[in-house]
Amino acid sequence: MTRMLIALVLMLGYAGMASAQELYVPRNIKKAYANKTRSRNGQPGERYWQNKGRYDIQLKVNAPSGVVSGQENIRYINNSPDTLRSLVIRLICNLHKVNAPRSGYVSKDFLTEEGVTIDTFLVNGVNVPFDNDIATVGNVKLPSALNAKDSLNLHISWHYTLSQQSGREGKIDSTTFFLAYAYPRVSVYDDYNGWDLIEHMDRVEFYSDFNDYNVAVTVPKNYVVWGTGVLQNGADVLQPEIAKRLKDSYTADQLMHIASKEEMSNGKVTQQKDWNTWKFSASHIADVTFGTSNHYVWDAASVVVDSSTGRRTSVQAAYDDAAEDFHHSVDFSRYALDWFSRNWPGVAYPFPTMTAFQGFADMEYPMMVNDATVGKQLGFAQLVQDHEIAHTYFPFYMGINESRYAFMDEGWATTFEYLIGIAEKGKAAADKFYQLFRVRSYINDAAAEEDQPIISQSHQLSGVGYGNNAYGKPSLAYLALKDLLGDQVFRKSLHAYMNSWNGKHPMPWDFFNSINTASGQDLNWFWNNWFFSNNYIDLQLADVKTKKDNAELTILNNGGFAIPFDVVVTFEDGSSKTVHQTPAVWKNGSKRITVNVPVNKNVAAVKLDGIIYMDYTPADNEWKK
Repeated sequence: MTRMLIALVLMLGYAGMASAQELYVPRNIKKAYANKTRSRNGQPGERYWQNKGRYDIQLKVNAPSGVVSGQENIRYINNSPDTLRSLVIRLICNLHKVNAPRSGYVSKDFLTEEGVTIDTFLVNGVNVPFDNDIATVGNVKLPSALNAKDSLNLHISWHYTLSQQSGREGKIDSTTFFLAYAYPRVSVYDDYNGWDLIEHMDRVEFYSDFNDYNVAVTVPKNYVVWGTGVLQNGADVLQPEIAKRLKDSYTADQLMHIASKEEMSNGKVTQQKDWNTWKFSASHIADVTFGTSNHYVWDAASVVVDSSTGRRTSVQAAYDDAAEDFHHSVDFSRYALDWFSRNWPGVAYPFPTMTAFQGFADMEYPMMVNDATVGKQLGFAQLVQDHEIAHTYFPFYMGINESRYAFMDEGWATTFEYLIGIAEKGKAAADKFYQLFRVRSYINDAAAEEDQPIISQSHQLSGVGYGNNAYGKPSLAYLALKDLLGDQVFRKSLHAYMNSWNGKHPMPWDFFNSINTASGQDLNWFWNNWFFSNNYIDLQLADVKTKKDNAELTILNNGGFAIPFDVVVTFEDGSSKTVHQTPAVWKNGSKRITVNVPVNKNVAAVKLDGIIYMDYTPADNEWKK
């Protein structure tokens, strides 16, 4: 009797702990709570702040040499409560310098001799020496301190040569260039880490303030420029017929060919000046990017992204005419923007344009994607474009710190890629692709780096350990959360998080707490299980006891992840019954559960099917009579 009582007390105590778990919170986040810049309920704190820049940039692209020169004026606004005695400047294209740190091997064609050279650096009109012997991050001591709630003016001029082997930016071909990260920028200074000093090493991605941009890109005649933001002077740089087509496309529901291959090659597209300057504008956005070519064809249309207001987004594509898949790019984009706006995440696409540019990177940028051509593989081309467009929401609508927590954006893009794939290709095809492309290599690799907690900082991970922690595992977690909460509560909670943090800089704990608050549930058990553990996916059907009207299943969770799964019962007459189990069955922390399935026939076999939650040891997921 005493032993039974002790056991009961221990069980009740453990259950109480499981229902009132706490998350590990780093000291700097605790400090943010104390400073009231962030709140434990997941909302921005009453003293939340973020700094901002107003950038006026002039870029000149010398073709075909690929030499880029630029100058910019930046009004940098210190909204923080701190006095800043230095600025941290980012030169991302210094990644191509021979001695810059990188996460992997690059060919000699990737390298440039000098990287980015700062020619002039003025602070409030005072010349400040700039040490060009840096990688992607440099510190500049200010001639006088920048006080809290004050601002300063920077004037910077620079030049660099585009890399011969393009990755996220550089030369696409001899007369096609992609200008990403083409300007010096002030690094992020935030409320939990101060200056962002993490070097860009070509694996983890970026962290940027929300800035305002006016950009002028000067290129030779017959070169068209596509870019982030709204083109301000189409009539000045395009011939009248082309300018009219572009304007008409802003309200068109069908694909329009703005400029054909023949028109590009015959000088019938741009104004025939020696140089044309293309002007773009964008407000409160994380970055700006531009592509230019003298032979890419140009398609466009538009799509209503907000049915309540009728707001439209211009959808464009720029590509080599031989790229068969890109002829469908505008239609792919129109479908994606409509679907994402109406379904998942169910937030109206927030920007006025979206341009798909044929390059090499399969990479996202604000209002642009840079995707490789895959020829006739239209299904795969659409999936890649879907994924990159999904990044509009994470990290560009939500100001994610990708350098530290890539799962906060790549995991969501992977999730939306899967959900839109169901709409496009059907669930069976979407499941199969997700299994093969996102899960199989991870679950079949038993190495320790695969089971590092998702919360691990991205810039401290490497190889496949980084990739699976950024993409597949967090996506599985978000889909498990969707299954746990149900679509209605999941949607309400996701929207609450996005409404609170768009245009700001959420951290993982802001996300966790925001979902807890919006759902009305303490989900810390779930966050601990998926994000703070070394778990993996491995269920075991340990025992099956069949009776006249019931099948009693004993299921072990050897891997630990709180996954949803189906119990598939096959009867002797060949019919079957499927009973779904949500992640809630693992809420009490037990790795051993009993599932009872009502039956009215003789049972021949039982199988646990995780579908996209592929099992490490699938052989022990089945029982046969």
